[in-house]
Amino acid sequence: MTENPNVTFVLGGARSGKSAFAERLVTAEPGPWTYIATAQAFDEEMQSRIAAHRERRPGDWRTVEAPQALAAAIGEAPAELPLLVDCLTLWLTNRLLAEADLRADRAALLEALAERRAPTVLVSSEVGLSIVPENALARRFRDAAGELHQAVATAAGRLYLVVAGYPLTVK
Repeated sequence: MTENPNVTFVLGGARSGKSAFAERLVTAEPGPWTYIATAQAFDEEMQSRIAAHRERRPGDWRTVEAPQALAAAIGEAPAELPLLVDCLTLWLTNRLLAEADLRADRAALLEALAERRAPTVLVSSEVGLSIVPENALARRFRDAAGELHQAVATAAGRLYLVVAGYPLTVK
């Protein structure tokens, strides 16, 4: 797997400030910017979270909804313009619940990232720092997230861990 210097990976816990930090990284580049959203609003709480993310971004962002076909959405994004993907763990959840081939999905994602020539920032939730989940599905998700994070971190030129709103440079 080849490292792409155009790719930045931002990890952090829930409400750590990772998305706001990632948005600042992307908007430091000349726009227009593309935002690939992976969330699905199945309930009121998620609708509120999505609305808060939208309100924080200026109106000149182009938003692409890709709760399932993330690699395709990355491949279709303008190659010369900055791109933000938020977030990998929501996409992974969608794919896990769809009983998708997670290895094939990960390989397709890495291939799409390898092709990016413009600044590309990916956000994901670090879920491996807590207790072992009590049920099999949650353990499968945690393990799949860890494998995905390792692969994306290897492919990324830069890696940050955001803690309480402060980014720590990992690589």
